[in-house]
Amino acid sequence: MPSSTSQLASRRLALQSTLVAGLGLTALGSRAAQAASAQERMMPPGAATLAELGKKLAAAPRRRDFKTTQMILEHPNEWDSEALDLLLSYAGKPRQVWDNTQLEGPWLNLMRNSMNAQIWSFKHPDFLALSATHGPAHLALFDDALWAKYQLGSLTKGKAKTNVWIKTSPAADADPKAVEDSKGVYSPADNSITVLQERGAVFLACHNAIWELTGHLHAKGANPDKKTHGEMAAEFTNHLIPGVVLTPGIVATLVELEDSGYRYAA
Repeated sequence: MPSSTSQLASRRLALQSTLVAGLGLTALGSRAAQAASAQERMMPPGAATLAELGKKLAAAPRRRDFKTTQMILEHPNEWDSEALDLLLSYAGKPRQVWDNTQLEGPWLNLMRNSMNAQIWSFKHPDFLALSATHGPAHLALFDDALWAKYQLGSLTKGKAKTNVWIKTSPAADADPKAVEDSKGVYSPADNSITVLQERGAVFLACHNAIWELTGHLHAKGANPDKKTHGEMAAEFTNHLIPGVVLTPGIVATLVELEDSGYRYAA
């Protein structure tokens, strides 16, 4: 078990590198093992089913080489269908999906609290939390390169210049065995998409949100490369942060998730 900040940071970088490998841009192999090792640090005792899901998701392809896309996705190869199928068929219980739309709301804190109580209070180590991310909250699923190029901070009225929702705090490097540490890994000081992903939570992206956001930017002339709307939507899709699962549309995907047994939370 690593104890130094540098060792913990190295494991986090290994996880992120492996998740990028899952995009289908590089070979998997040993990097999948690195991702499993990084997530293992944060997995609660007994979470064998959740840990297995993490390995499968890390190996599942994510297409991020789109040149253009269209308004309505019609074929499974246009979204992360293999990864989504893994979530729909997940055998662990319970399973909860959060309908997250408010970028500056308490969504990450609520997901963290739910995970903490399910795991340690109700003794459900294989509990799976999903973020059905759309609306303004979807900005948190794009990488900093895209934030900089399209000045996405302007959509937050200048409150955030970079994607602060993926940044980790010093609390992320605390001892995961110290469950009751009020400033540790499981505390309000550690509300981060990246850390929740390491704990097993999965963030779903919405093609419809991408299409509508890029349509807005295209109409106002925020288009430095003079792309078509479809080309811009493809670029935004290609810049989703590692580990995210692209869906053809969150609102419709919520129906599929609820039909497969997920509990809805908002």
